[in-house]
Amino acid sequence: MNKNDIAQIRKQFKLDNDLLKVKDIFNVYIRKESSEIYHQESQPFPMLEREQQELFMANFKKVLTGKVDQKLFEVRFQEQAEDHTQVILYEALDMDDGEWEEQMLKIVEKMFRDVEYEKDMVVTFIRGEYFKPTKKSNDEAEISDRDEVYLHPFILCSMNQTDQPKRSLVFDYIEKEFKASVAVDSIINLKSPVAGFLFPSFTENSADVNHILYSAGKKLDYHFIENVLNGEEIMTAEDDKAVFEEIVKEVVGEEVDTNTLSNVYEEINRIIEDEEEAPKLDYKDVERVLKVSGVEGVDTDQVEMAFQKVIDDEKYEMKASSIVPNYTSKSIKIQTKVANISISPQDIKYVKQVNHNGKRCLLIEVDEETYIDGFKIIPEASLSY
Repeated sequence: MNKNDIAQIRKQFKLDNDLLKVKDIFNVYIRKESSEIYHQESQPFPMLEREQQELFMANFKKVLTGKVDQKLFEVRFQEQAEDHTQVILYEALDMDDGEWEEQMLKIVEKMFRDVEYEKDMVVTFIRGEYFKPTKKSNDEAEISDRDEVYLHPFILCSMNQTDQPKRSLVFDYIEKEFKASVAVDSIINLKSPVAGFLFPSFTENSADVNHILYSAGKKLDYHFIENVLNGEEIMTAEDDKAVFEEIVKEVVGEEVDTNTLSNVYEEINRIIEDEEEAPKLDYKDVERVLKVSGVEGVDTDQVEMAFQKVIDDEKYEMKASSIVPNYTSKSIKIQTKVANISISPQDIKYVKQVNHNGKRCLLIEVDEETYIDGFKIIPEASLSY
């Protein structure tokens, strides 16, 4: 799923929407001390009070909110695994009430096997149907774009921690006296899901049962991916960027001039803009990017060997967007002992390291006056380099 696919289904999570129907909801309460189920409750989602429905809908949208490859990850299922989560979920899509809950309890057991949480947890599963119009909306057409739709059943999971209400001083209007509050009900924190997933994955109008969309919450949980979802190992955007940097170092060395570095970022950004789908770079693409950017003496074998050495996979592909996340607004850091400077990738070419009076200096070309705390800086003597 790319960001557009995720955005399309996320915006459908609202009440009274004929393009997404939530049929069933199953809540499981887990005690932190024993990691055992304290309570479970299943019912048709439409039977909930409207206020509860609104709270849950907001929570489900939270599960599907975040940057791809940083918080949301499309995970491919492992080919083989004991009690495979892919099989459990696939079978549960069409099971009768009372049966699909048993399937979800198998996943809950995986979640809390050999894992201890600091607070009581509530795991929520929903089953629903996602309707995708076969044609784009046309106001002039006699037939509504919703008359013909793709129908996709799905299961979404949201995992949330509970908080205990804080003791406070209250005023009792009836008794006209001050007293300490005695609330004992746990508060389910629906605003910050700890983890979650959507099955199956969706790409445009197709459902992909071989992938699952994993939501990492505040931190990435590799145990959850591999042991709960039975997913293959994933690479984050940070991982891809680090791999790219190491491969380039293997090919061109540790030192590079700013013009070449700027050309590399510009070429990768051009690839991103030219392709509709999220482009990936293999060793042939990296070779071409380096050659176009002015790096001399680069050949295919050299780049392929760099891939093998860094990632142990000469066929590996990295997402171009991970290397240049946002060319126009994302800043990269220039780190020195004196100061750390943030600059846009397209402006690297205006930065140079020069020697002045026997000292290394950072030279930044600017077209306008420079100010520090409102004071205009007086130009110094010209440098030659």
